[in-house]
Amino acid sequence: MRDGIYTLANDAVYDQLVALLNSIEANAGRDFPVCVIAYDDRLAKIRAEIADRSQVILLENAAVLQRWRNFSIQVWQTHPTALQQWQSKGISGVYRLSCNHRYAAFDLAAPFDRFLYLDADTLLLDSPKLFFENLDRHDFVTYDFQFKDPSHIFNLESKKLSQCFSSEQLKQIFCSGCFAAKRGLFSEQQRDRLIQQLAAGESEVLYLSAPNQSVLNYMALRSNLSIHNLALHLQESIRTGNSVTSTHFEQRGMQLFDRDRRLTYLHYIGLPSSVFQAVCQGKNLDFPYRNLFLDYRYLHQPNLRPKFHQSLQPHDAPPSLMKRILRKWVFDKNEAGNLYYGKRSRSRPGDRPTQQHSLLRFERSRYSDSLR
Repeated sequence: MRDGIYTLANDAVYDQLVALLNSIEANAGRDFPVCVIAYDDRLAKIRAEIADRSQVILLENAAVLQRWRNFSIQVWQTHPTALQQWQSKGISGVYRLSCNHRYAAFDLAAPFDRFLYLDADTLLLDSPKLFFENLDRHDFVTYDFQFKDPSHIFNLESKKLSQCFSSEQLKQIFCSGCFAAKRGLFSEQQRDRLIQQLAAGESEVLYLSAPNQSVLNYMALRSNLSIHNLALHLQESIRTGNSVTSTHFEQRGMQLFDRDRRLTYLHYIGLPSSVFQAVCQGKNLDFPYRNLFLDYRYLHQPNLRPKFHQSLQPHDAPPSLMKRILRKWVFDKNEAGNLYYGKRSRSRPGDRPTQQHSLLRFERSRYSDSLR
């Protein structure tokens, strides 16, 4: 049985990917298998990076990726209004369709029997053995506090939600940025059944602003899979938070601690990749746990670590008066507000988020990162 770690990336998130790969080497082992799932065909920098990393492979098989793209399209075609709502905002087809390439980890042609999936904007800070040990007894293993905010997983206004899922099942929801599971969980026959159930009216329970996350949760819960959330089952003496939205973590060397408990991973959720790019190019932008990111990004290239000569600025500083005036002028010229939620909002990893898209990402992360 082969275990491994997946992530999803293209060249636009290169700096974050390098940091993640280095963190996996440091905390899981230099030989721990990793597979980068291609978000799109912008892969030149990634190919060069992994050429010297024998444990890292690239999954870009067009047939495999298309299989899950087709499934995702079929899913959203069952929704009564999703495609029309996205189109009204200038989005063609399924919103952020390529994010669903992560589903390729379930494909029978995928390389790992059991896997941990991590978004590219995460750092692995301890051994992943907790995830894999629990896969011996469960189909899915998660470790987050998303269950405290189901409004970013499902449409809570849908009357069908209680018909699809019990209250106990809804406590099992999870963030799609970190989960462990097994290859082959969703066969073609099971995918067809899910689409039939969605077409029968259940699609209204899906949440349109985080489509890949909503569908993945629907798939797992509606298939009655065993989902084990470590945040709910670990002893308090070892349980930690894991989100960048928690500001109380303490860095010690290359690790983070939550009240003396070592984090397993840190998710920089809500931070646009443009911030990481700018910092790596020498712009002195502040964001939580920036030094930890830089420690891992330049783990093998300390001489390339940026030296900052400007005063420190918050990464989310409000725009200047002139920028606000220009923004309003352009906005007024674009009926229906297409400046912020139009063509540029069809984002890919690393695209500079539009204002509304950025707000959506931050809104998704507004759940407390602890049980306390």
